[in-house]
Order: sequence, then structure tokens, then C-alpha cells
Amino acid sequence: MSLPIRLIVGLGNPGAEYVHTRHNAGFWLLDELAGELGEHFRGEAKFFADAARARIAGEDIWLLKPTTFMNRSGRAVGAVANYLKIPPEAILVAHDELDLAPGMVKLKQGGGHAGHNGLRDIIQVLGSKDFWRLRIGIDHPGSAGKVVNYVLGRPSPGDREAMEAAISRVLETLPEIVDGETQRAINRLHRT
Repeated sequence: MSLPIRLIVGLGNPGAEYVHTRHNAGFWLLDELAGELGEHFRGEAKFFADAARARIAGEDIWLLKPTTFMNRSGRAVGAVANYLKIPPEAILVAHDELDLAPGMVKLKQGGGHAGHNGLRDIIQVLGSKDFWRLRIGIDHPGSAGKVVNYVLGRPSPGDREAMEAAISRVLETLPEIVDGETQRAINRLHRT
């Protein structure tokens, strides 16, 4: 049994030109979640983010979409974690993952950043790797030199559909994740 999740962060870049890019998969998840819960994001200058509050599995949860751009995501996560006294183990960060195919999603706690600049900044600001990660597969373009343009590009319609299906599976398991029943959620999410 894990700590209940108190903060769910979706990683992405602000601005209309990035809305449909692979790198914004974390934002897609939070937008879907807020829509399901009937919540709306508001700009929170002190948190450097758009934020919403919700109840999931009986828990009061903050939903956060940093407005700092990906490379400075830690600024927003750190501001909320410090203000609300949320330990890293009670934080879930949803992000795009090059090492998974579209349609795949993995939940894990801790680990490195694997070159993901948003994760790198969060680890640095929190001084901890112990937060939970929800890795949403976007696939790899095949060579390191193509990664930047790839993550900032739009997925094919088929890949987008697969990613949206993965996000739907995440939303079904979110009450378990939030409640600290992470092993049960992992068993369900990793089956497909």
C-alpha cells in the first residue's frame, strides 16, 4: 500500500501550437480527467501553473498543468509541493514516454529521468526521485537526432487514437492509484 496521491501533474508545453503534440500527452490526460470530474483549470500564478481541485476516491486532489514549459516543470511542482506540504511519494506525474509504443502506459515509482527534461527538472527541484510516474507511450522516432522534432510533432491519427485509449484505461484505474492501491493499478494497466 502506497501513500494516497494528493497531486496529479500533467506535463506539457503551454500554448496553442503545442496542444496536439506528443510532448503534451500529460496535459491530454489531465484535460480528460478534469472533464470527467466536471472541474475547470484556473491560472494560479503562485504555482506557475493552471490548477484545479477535485475529489477522487474520497481524497482531495490537486490537478496541475505547469505553464513554465517542459524544461522548467519542477518550478510548478515544487511550488505546490512546498506550499501544501506534499511529499514526493504522494505526487503522480503523467508524461510522454519514448520507450513505449502508443497505446501502452506504465505506472512506476522512482527511477531516473531517461533524458526527459520535465522529469529531470522535477527531480532536481524536489531533490527526490520518489514521485510516481505515469508513462504514456508515444514511441521513438528511431534516432536521437530526430527526438526533438518528433516529440513536438503531432501523432498520426492511429497513434493518437491508441494514446487516447491508454488515457481512458488510466482514468479507469485512477481511483486505485489515488487510494494507494498502486500494485492493483499496475496489474491492470500493464496487462495490455
